Amino acid sequence: MSRILLGVSGGIAAYKALELVRLATAGGHAVRVVQTPTSRRFVGPASFEALTGAPVLVSEFERDPAHGAFPDQAPPEHAPLSHLALVEGAEVYLIAPASANTIAKLAAGLADNLLTSAALAASCPLVLAPAMNSRMYEHPATQANLDALRARGAIVVEPDSGRLASKGEEGVGRLAEPARLLAACEDALAGRARADAHTYTHGGSLAGLKVLVSAGGTREPIDSVRFLGNSSSGRMGLALAQAARGRGAQVTLVAANVALPTPAGVRRRDVGSAAEMQRVCEQEFPHCDVLLMAAAVADFTPAAPTDGKLKKSARERLELTLEPTADILAALAARRRDGQTLVGFAAEHGEGALEYARGKLAEKRLDAIVVNDISRTDIGFHVDANEVTILSAGEERHVPRASKAHVAAAVLDAVERLRTAG
Repeated sequence: MSRILLGVSGGIAAYKALELVRLATAGGHAVRVVQTPTSRRFVGPASFEALTGAPVLVSEFERDPAHGAFPDQAPPEHAPLSHLALVEGAEVYLIAPASANTIAKLAAGLADNLLTSAALAASCPLVLAPAMNSRMYEHPATQANLDALRARGAIVVEPDSGRLASKGEEGVGRLAEPARLLAACEDALAGRARADAHTYTHGGSLAGLKVLVSAGGTREPIDSVRFLGNSSSGRMGLALAQAARGRGAQVTLVAANVALPTPAGVRRRDVGSAAEMQRVCEQEFPHCDVLLMAAAVADFTPAAPTDGKLKKSARERLELTLEPTADILAALAARRRDGQTLVGFAAEHGEGALEYARGKLAEKRLDAIVVNDISRTDIGFHVDANEVTILSAGEERHVPRASKAHVAAAVLDAVERLRTAG
């Protein structure tokens, strides 16, 4: 994926930077970390080094064993100047948390530590995530500093409101949640910047296209509290939505029982059952250019769900009559218009998966189908990794085990090839 340089300044919110690193590396990004001396009072370098697999630096005068290289790069033979080498290799520089002191230094153009020196030398997008007490954040000096940095092109991820570090205090100043920080970095990597809560797009390989993504697993009611369901978490669908948005597309996500946060800039519609999924997809499908049907839709639903809660009886057994649900993807494919690209997903178990998927590809008149083997415990449901084969009429591409973000990128690469060929 991409290379993110993370600068961590002093503040209690520094602990959230660890979760950010975890999310970024799970998403396939290579991460290096620089810290201010004060930040080490809150989080030590060993924690960041364990998550990134790379040394953490605090001073220009420290020896960098990696010679400025990111974890996905081979270190050069010579030892370059750390503040220059790190930002030269970085594709985005995120400072989180950005303390009031660090923001003031950046606004003034000071370079008195490695973090600020790297910011002054950076030609990649600079993303700032302020975190401080509300009175410090709202002070005219801090606001003026942030305005000056925005005017120079910095992307500011506004802090959240809520409980602050000081006991009993609430207000604005909480560091944005790690998922939002990562989304801001990926927006910047895609050529997009966010300012004053407005998002604007500078192109992207899917710019101008509308992408419809389904995610999660449907639940078919047995009674008012019980249901038939499946193990889909929605992670693959959300990775697809995030990747498509990162390439400039307008993305609508139809999420079936997904507890994960929505990627930034994605429009979301929540559903529960297969019938609800069908209704919403039928509403959205005519307006989309690309359909990525990643949701695990139940094949059967109880014919007569009970209105209320079924009572347990030790002397009786419960028998359910199931009836098939509609084949949503096949129905949508039958209504497709020229110019639409349809991609299905097949979660198969064990041998014969590819042959079965090829039958689905032809039967449902899809442009591509993504196959993964759910018999394996190290990929698929409830984990951040997947391994798939992408089948289309003219291509069979195996994607070895990788993060779901990496797999999503491979799927979108296939979509772009299909649309170019078509």
